Parts: sequence; structure tokens; C-alpha cells
Amino acid sequence: MALGALIGAYQEDDSGSLTALLPLAGRTLVEYQVRCAAAAGASPVVVLVERIPLALNQAFERLRHEGLNLILVSDGNEAATRFEAGELILVIGDGVAPPLELLTGLSGEEEALVLTVPDDEQHESYERIDGVSRWSGVALVDGRTLGSTAAVLGDWDLPSTLLRRTLQAGSRLRSTPPDQEPLVAHNPGDLEMFDRSLIAKSRGPRSDAASRYILPLVEDFATEKLTETRIRPDWLLYAALALTVGAAFAFTRGWLWPAVGMLLLSTPLDLIARRLGVLRLRPIAPNSFVQLALWPASGLALLALAWWETRHGGGWGAIVCAICAAAFAQAYAIERAHTDIVLPPWLVTRRNAILILLLFALAGAWTGYLIAVLVYAAISFFFVQYLVHRLRTELTTR
Repeated sequence: MALGALIGAYQEDDSGSLTALLPLAGRTLVEYQVRCAAAAGASPVVVLVERIPLALNQAFERLRHEGLNLILVSDGNEAATRFEAGELILVIGDGVAPPLELLTGLSGEEEALVLTVPDDEQHESYERIDGVSRWSGVALVDGRTLGSTAAVLGDWDLPSTLLRRTLQAGSRLRSTPPDQEPLVAHNPGDLEMFDRSLIAKSRGPRSDAASRYILPLVEDFATEKLTETRIRPDWLLYAALALTVGAAFAFTRGWLWPAVGMLLLSTPLDLIARRLGVLRLRPIAPNSFVQLALWPASGLALLALAWWETRHGGGWGAIVCAICAAAFAQAYAIERAHTDIVLPPWLVTRRNAILILLLFALAGAWTGYLIAVLVYAAISFFFVQYLVHRLRTELTTR
């Protein structure tokens, strides 16, 4: 069934400004709401407004530039005309910050549904439904109910009136899981904890030692600062790729330390880019060309270092080490892509290899690094081969 969304953006917060403009994840609350609705599959996303100050207009322009099907309306009748009669409509209350996983969990619903929270002291700011429950700020209503409500709305508040008529029509009630409860915000302080939780959740699992133990502080700091900017996640990926290719060029010219510096700067950028994508509800595709290109670009940098070493005392063994290391690393990557086994974080990755390079660079042992990375890649490949073979043996003997 088609799904649309209706969001209110007209109520004022405690300071007299629009609640929709409260800051969240480096943007505004209404931008977060619209992106959540779109990520849940809603189109169009209709926003009910009474006035559009400059800051709100800028927020809507940013959303339009992202290609979202966003429609602004000024009253309930106009809102009702934007949806089909049999269409389900995701309603998000004004000032409500819902977790994305709550909205995406509604994708399979085909009937009206009101999500509730307990009627207790902790939820006093939520709208009461009955003696045991309150409205969480999220509901699914059908287009016919919206149309009939808008026809008799008058001066009443559309979301509240729509909620009442949906309940009178016999809509189901469902308790919201405690870990997915939407937040009703009245001032910036209400969103601080929710904002921190979004930033924390954006940090996905880390499979290598460098990103798990060494880069988190840099990654967390940069992510928090960049959420407030207009920097796009893909720009960071392009920057990481440019730094890696630039390092390869620097190695060929003998600029060893500048090359090491560029590689080090590139290590957290793809992680930060992914987190920005998650925070802005536009995650980077796993098969993104730029992201996939970081691996061969790193191999190019390795070969460039070996080529320089070959011409400056390392002999032909340096380039052989680099070629063999690249081959083992690629073989490992192929094996890793075709197994679901949880692998230890010390195995070869681009970031791990770059941090090992720093240690050998401090000692001036460039050829030693090439030998070490060959051994490292070979051990990683044979180790994953051993794990895969052991798993197959266990499955066969069962």
C-alpha cells in the first residue's frame, strides 16, 4: 500500500520560536522528521505550516536539494488533497523526534495504527488518549479519515483532531517499545540527549584494530563537528581517495613523509563519511565506487613506495614484496567477502597497514615495511583460509 507522510511545523517552543527549528544532528528537527519519513518509504511528505521564517525556508530548500518529494501546505483541506483516499499516511506530531527504526518498522502495516506510550509521570508531555496510554506522536491514518477530518476541522488542531477521529474509527493501539519511544521536544535541552544518542548510534561495528582502538576519538570529534556543516559525506570519500592517490604520487617523487601524512589523514575519512550519511538518513551505498576505489588506490601507494625503494637501494626485492603483498591482500579480501565468519580485528586492512607503515617510517625502515606487510597479508590470507576450511569441516561432520 502507498504511504505518504504528514508532519506539523507550526507550534512554538518555550522561547517563542518554531519547534520545527530546534537543532538536531547538525540540522533542524523538521529536517530530521522529513528524512525519517522519506527513509521509511513515505512519498509525498506533506508539511503543515502557518508561516515560513527564513530559517525554516532554508531547511526546506536543503531538503528539496536532496531530491525529496516535499510539499508545503497551510491548512488541513489542502493537506487532504495531496493524498489518495485509500492511502496510508504516516503522521508525525509537531516537535516529535521519532527513532528511524520505529518508522521503518511500520513499513508492513496496511491498516490505521496509533503508537502509544504509558500514561505516567515520565510521559506527561505526551497527549493523553485514555487512562492508561498517551499518544507517542506517531500514527498511521488512512486518507479517508484525513479528508473527513479536514472537512470539519475549523479552528481545531489537525494532528490532535485527526488522532481523535482515528481512534473513534476503531484504530488499533500499539505500545511503543521503550527503546524506540519518540521524544516530544519543547526546547533545545529536550533534544540534547536524543542528539547524543543519534551520534553514538551512527558509529557502526568496527572490523579492524585501527578503527576499533585508535581512530574512535578522532572519528567522534570530527563527526560531531561536521554534522553542523554543509559538507557532504561523498566529499569526504573523494578526499580520502585523493589523499591516497596523492600519497602514491609523493612516494614516486621520494616525498616519503608527506606521503605517510596523507595516508594517515585518509584513514578516518571514510568512517566519518559513513556516519554523516547515517546521521542525515542518506547512508552511503556499500558498493559506492569511490569507497570501493580506496582499496586499489592503497595498493597503488604500496607499489609506488616499492618502486622508489627499488631505485634507491632496495633492489628488485622491494617491488616483488609489494606485488606479492598486494596479491595476498586481494586474495584475503575476496575470501573475506565470501564468508560470514566473524574475523579478528588484527587481520590486514587498509587502515591497519597504514598505521603499521607509520611505525616503520619512524624507524626509517621502508624496505622492512614492505617485507612486514607481505608477511602480514600472507598470514591474514592463510588464517581466513584456515577458518573457512575448519567451518566447512564442522558442517560436513554434523
